[in-house]
Amino acid sequence: MKTRLPFKIVSYAFLGIGALFILAPIYLTLSIAMKTRAETTTNFFSPPSSLYLDNFISVINKANFWGMVQNSAFITIVSLLFMLIAIPMVSYAISRNTNKLYYKWVYTIILMGIFVPFQAIMLPIYRHMGNLELLNQPGLIIMYVTLSFSQGLFLCVGFLKNIPLELDQASKIDGCGVWLTFSRIIYPLMLPIIATILILNSLWIWNDFQLPLIMLNRHPDFWTLPLFIYNFKTESSFDYTLAFAAFSLSMAPIAIVYVFTQKYIIGGLTEGSIK
Repeated sequence: MKTRLPFKIVSYAFLGIGALFILAPIYLTLSIAMKTRAETTTNFFSPPSSLYLDNFISVINKANFWGMVQNSAFITIVSLLFMLIAIPMVSYAISRNTNKLYYKWVYTIILMGIFVPFQAIMLPIYRHMGNLELLNQPGLIIMYVTLSFSQGLFLCVGFLKNIPLELDQASKIDGCGVWLTFSRIIYPLMLPIIATILILNSLWIWNDFQLPLIMLNRHPDFWTLPLFIYNFKTESSFDYTLAFAAFSLSMAPIAIVYVFTQKYIIGGLTEGSIK
């Protein structure tokens, strides 16, 4: 017991420090969003003197705010729907044909994308998508689905290795083809890892700034919320109160989704990363 007590103290100390790193930015975001400009000038880090909501009202009343919300929601939902269909199908084909060289090579090549930093492919993405005239919302959705394949395939193939081949064989004996086996038997069993992939990618797509900046820079009417928030900055000033109010509004929907679905992330990652 004496040896365990110091370990517990150190563990709780690290947890406290970790919680501080997480809660401090949230505190700053909400406190600055509920301050007046004068308060941020005099004391940037102090709590707000009152529940000042005019910053939120100003952001909501700004032109195109709800249009940007709709753009972000459309891009996120459509991208996730394509991921929901494509990644499990490809993963199932690879996991059931790992003895074939072709599928091994496909799996290896796709997984190599995990090790490629986004900064290395920004310029090629811009040039190639520009040549294809896809610097727009459809092109952005295509890139999100494409870039999600490496991680999604890794997790789904690892998860499918835990599903016995006997299920496929039994369904084949009952007269089911590959599609019926996948759609009626395998796909429902994949729901935990599918939920994990969708949650992780929804967090990424909703909050992403770089890819929309590259793909949608020529089309201001189709900008997403991160681009809308970025434009609070002007050449001469930066309105912190409005910007942080916009931060709070933009992170609220995805934060609520994360709070209610975080258990799927932990469970799905654990089952999908090991055999």
